[in-house]
Amino acid sequence: MRRISFSNTSCALAVAALLLTLSGVSPSAHAQRRSTAKARKVASPKVAEPPADTVARAAAAGEYTCPMHPSVVSKAAGKCPKCGMSLRLVEHEEDAHDAHDAHDKAGDDAAPGKAIPDLELLDQDGRKVRFYSDLVKGKVVVINFIFTTCTTICPPLGATFARVQRELGERTGRDVHFISVSVDPVTDTPERLKAWGAKFKAGAGWTFVTGDKPQVDALLRALASSSARREDHSPTVLIGNDASGQWTRAYGLAKPSQIVQLINDAAAGKLNTSTAGTTSKE
Repeated sequence: MRRISFSNTSCALAVAALLLTLSGVSPSAHAQRRSTAKARKVASPKVAEPPADTVARAAAAGEYTCPMHPSVVSKAAGKCPKCGMSLRLVEHEEDAHDAHDAHDKAGDDAAPGKAIPDLELLDQDGRKVRFYSDLVKGKVVVINFIFTTCTTICPPLGATFARVQRELGERTGRDVHFISVSVDPVTDTPERLKAWGAKFKAGAGWTFVTGDKPQVDALLRALASSSARREDHSPTVLIGNDASGQWTRAYGLAKPSQIVQLINDAAAGKLNTSTAGTTSKE
């Protein structure tokens, strides 16, 4: 193709306009397109701002921890160096009135009270235990429901228990006893439960139980707190004082300080069981 050069700028512009007209594009439309394209090239990309409430919470909070590895604590948000899971914000809230917000919205079913069966199960060390006689009778207990292959709510449930255990200190195993019931007894052997508990530094006052499926299913039905189907289990926690007969349900992923307050109320025989049915899922 032969190259045509123009010595006169006006002539060149006239020819360009003629070509645009022949192609069906008006000179003004062409100029507008060029202007828009140029603006797109120089425009700075928008950066999404984090929600203001998230920033405020992060600024006010002291530390973040991993749901799977509670020993991992950081002053900033990020990923767990051990498993890559996003670190979870730990909120420090000591107001006693917040404890009422920890009650579960799971329903109006009554807490188990004296209906707890004395079934024979196995603990994480493979020892035979009677659920009521050995683990509950005369004690202040906190019961949750987990299974070791769970990757959704169970790790955070374990992390919450670990935080509560840490806040209670020496009271764990002396004044307060933790029980984690497997909802998948076919898979969860004592060895698997012990390994799972080790991830959360479970102390002497934290017992994990499994057993024959019919026995475990009967226990779950009696506690009226978790389905015998592992896929349907909820993050409900039972908190009770067997000596006083007071029991309540709580949301297992509530703030640890809220659960601690409910435990303190149970130990003092001051559980407000009439408020069961409200919850905080923050």
